[in-house]
Amino acid sequence: MNIMSMTAVELGKKIKAKEITVLEAVKAAIEQIEKLDGTYNCYVTVDKEGALKRAEEVQKLIDEGSLTGPLAGVPVAIKDNMCTKDLLTTCSSKILSNFKPTYTAEAVLNLEKAGAVILGKTNMDEFAMGSTTETSAYGVTRNPWNAEHVPGGSSGGSCAAVAAEECSYALGSDTGGSIRQPSSFCGVVGIKPTYGTVSRYGLIAYGSSLDQIGPIAKDVTDCATILEAISSYDTKDSTSMKRDDLDFTSALVDDVKGMKIGIPKDYFGEGLDEEVKEKVLAAVEVLKSKGAIVEEFDLSLVEYAIPAYYVIASAEASSNLSRFDGVKYGYRAADYEGLHNMYKKTRSAGFGPEVKRRIMLGSFVLSSGYYDAYYLKALRTKALIKQAFDKAFAKYDVILGPAAPTTAPELGKSLSDPLKMYLGDIYTISVNLAGLPGMSVPCGTDSKGLPVGLQIIGDCFKEKNVIRVGYAYEQSRGYEHSPAVMGGAQ
Repeated sequence: MNIMSMTAVELGKKIKAKEITVLEAVKAAIEQIEKLDGTYNCYVTVDKEGALKRAEEVQKLIDEGSLTGPLAGVPVAIKDNMCTKDLLTTCSSKILSNFKPTYTAEAVLNLEKAGAVILGKTNMDEFAMGSTTETSAYGVTRNPWNAEHVPGGSSGGSCAAVAAEECSYALGSDTGGSIRQPSSFCGVVGIKPTYGTVSRYGLIAYGSSLDQIGPIAKDVTDCATILEAISSYDTKDSTSMKRDDLDFTSALVDDVKGMKIGIPKDYFGEGLDEEVKEKVLAAVEVLKSKGAIVEEFDLSLVEYAIPAYYVIASAEASSNLSRFDGVKYGYRAADYEGLHNMYKKTRSAGFGPEVKRRIMLGSFVLSSGYYDAYYLKALRTKALIKQAFDKAFAKYDVILGPAAPTTAPELGKSLSDPLKMYLGDIYTISVNLAGLPGMSVPCGTDSKGLPVGLQIIGDCFKEKNVIRVGYAYEQSRGYEHSPAVMGGAQ
């Protein structure tokens, strides 16, 4: 019985039935990390001692009958931009290389209440800025399907850890596709919920109006179960929403008969890899054969999504990252003369090139002469994109398309051309601009054996439609393990 090959829900059931102890589950995960993480570099920090200690505590609570949830005792990995009390939280940046928070993020607390055991913190693009997990100060993460390729980003460490079975499931964050795109590249399932569903308290901010925490796992059932556990109204987060429909697992039904699915023509034009297109359209045919009504339509404004997103996200980032100045916490330059020189030297040495690029871009678009020309225009475009989706959802239950225009590129290929990397977010960012829920579900592999992801987009607060369509599609496919798990590292 291979513990790490089970889904999180299956493992939870075995623990509940006393067929596996929590300690056995955690030890199996640690063993897998020790075996494979030298190759894939999914983790920045592994908390072996803490995890083993917590395993014993959780086991006691399960035995007493006070922990009965589906995720009790199941080991999880957390993206390194969520605060964890007394456990290093770096955002994969040198500037936070010594930062141990005094509190834990709300979403992580919710998992702990559900009985989760935290294995450690996963690698990511520095401050979640990037699409390949190559901008990390702690080295690149590699894709378990092929170690010469990127895992996607910015939640690449979390997605690669799930694909390499170095954890049962993981949490990621999604500002412009950072859960869905790496899930697509790593052949796992990832959900970005409606903005405001999961508390952002304790998530180190990149773009506050766009960031959202979500689950990454082997299948749709796991993701729905985890989303149910982490979603809650939180008074500490001013954007948190009160919702009474958080029973996401109720949508796990294999039935899409009569559901209306929209396919945006704009998502299947130039720039989309032929093999990706083929796999996504084949997935659409599967849903059609199950009784879904599929229609093509025009979703306008797609070409404006990228400039609008990068203006808004960079503007918010330049404001959010101004707190990292070497004064209160984190790294401080050693030799400096006076306060301003300390700021300058600390930030020059502490931030990587991609973060500096976005801070400068953000400061530029917020400056007095350019605020109206760029930032306000971007906000108006954001409102128009939301209207275009509202119009589409008046007609369709979900919208389907690719999660990324290609499969995972080779390491080093994207960083040389930032613009090309930004264009890789074309199918995911408008979902963040409109605050919608979206999910990536694996729908096959290309001729190089790299996974392709099908993106399912729902209307605001309609995660259940997304989960239902994803689950129904998944029932016709089953789960494919990455080569890393099947035959060791490539």
